[in-house]
Amino acid sequence: MTTKTELLKRLPRAVLPRAGQRVLCAVSGGLDSMCLLFLLDMWCREQGSTVLAAHFNHQLRDEAADRDEIFVRETCGAWGISLTVGRRDVRKYAGQKALSIEEAARNLRYGFLRRTAAEKDCERIYTAHHADDNAETILLNLARGTGLAGLTGMGWEQDGICRPLLGVTRAELEEYAAQRNIPHVEDETNADPEAASRNFLRLQVMPLLKELNPRAVEHICQAAGRLRSVECSLEADAAARTAHVEVQEGRVTLSVDALAQAPEAVQPRMLLRLFDLLGVGRKDIGSAHLGALMDLTRRTAWGKEGRLSLPHGVTARYCRRWLILETRPQTLTEVQLVPGRPLRWGDCTVTLLDRPEGEGIVFFWRGRPGQSPLVTVAPCPPGERLTLPGAKGSRSVKRLCLDRRISLAERDRLPAVYVEGQLAAVWGLGVDKAFAPVTGMPCRFIKIEETEKHIGEDK
Repeated sequence: MTTKTELLKRLPRAVLPRAGQRVLCAVSGGLDSMCLLFLLDMWCREQGSTVLAAHFNHQLRDEAADRDEIFVRETCGAWGISLTVGRRDVRKYAGQKALSIEEAARNLRYGFLRRTAAEKDCERIYTAHHADDNAETILLNLARGTGLAGLTGMGWEQDGICRPLLGVTRAELEEYAAQRNIPHVEDETNADPEAASRNFLRLQVMPLLKELNPRAVEHICQAAGRLRSVECSLEADAAARTAHVEVQEGRVTLSVDALAQAPEAVQPRMLLRLFDLLGVGRKDIGSAHLGALMDLTRRTAWGKEGRLSLPHGVTARYCRRWLILETRPQTLTEVQLVPGRPLRWGDCTVTLLDRPEGEGIVFFWRGRPGQSPLVTVAPCPPGERLTLPGAKGSRSVKRLCLDRRISLAERDRLPAVYVEGQLAAVWGLGVDKAFAPVTGMPCRFIKIEETEKHIGEDK
């Protein structure tokens, strides 16, 4: 028999309210949430903390929904617990936002909980998700198609939501409620297999699994816990490998070589971290998008540029072993220079010549006599390196720009010259030692005329 003391002892202390804390408990009126409210109220009274209740009326079940609201009001009043009630027409909202009823209800409910917690100065939000809920979530994710993260289930505390009942089964909560005479109402839709896929799983699949093994829920949750440890380890590895990714407003740049050197299981997590660093988050980024990004880095030929459109208005570009994700438009691309033909590129007009004429870049190409090199102008990824004449070693374009106090906006629009796929020079930084002019030898010249002022430049 489960006593109140035994059940409280099983709840993780780290997730329970601390002394003096104000917390908010989401209460639907059902068995699970009423048990949680009862336990939290008992714990808070002992610890000198305060629990407040919040009920959201989805207006989906007409009189039944109003009945639940009245029940929660009356019970909280009898228990001396402060209650905040929210109401919204979920069906109407779902139609306006083109969402499923389930997703619309979840968005509105959690939005209400977070607003209420902020208004009432509550430090934590509590929900009554239990072990059966967690097992159902894992199986649903598996059936729908998921990666490792989807098999880890729900966490004890995640995104500001605490779930202290994750180690408790539905049967144990039923026993506890009967022992303590905890009142609750039943949502009749929970008994309808057609109401939602979760109900189908709960009513038809889970009972069969429990017949196969009465401890099926426990074992599923244990496996999820072990997978969570693996997932955390992989995420930590991805974080370490992307620690030096260049981040600027509207753009992140990752070395494709760094991506290729990572274990296969870590690579997609490195890509997901780019979306985090870009500030758009991972939502709606699925395996198909990650696969397309990997294909972009593997199949784009050297010296070419590949592009990919992604959710959240993100554009991915592959250029010379660099993967660039950006939310702002990037119009500058790699273009081949034709001798004697001026090319408008960014803020400059660029012309490839056989002799010096005005300002520009002089370079020497050690090719075969009479052979013309392939010369292109392109944006220069900040991780590219130049070995300048007289320098002890190579330095990144990023470092050279910092030393010369060249701003990010200016750096992004500096013409970089590539000769047969190798970085030969960057305007404003210098010519690489491998392409430095040789006395007495014919050289090539790239004339550069500035046609517009750089962003932020004084007039």
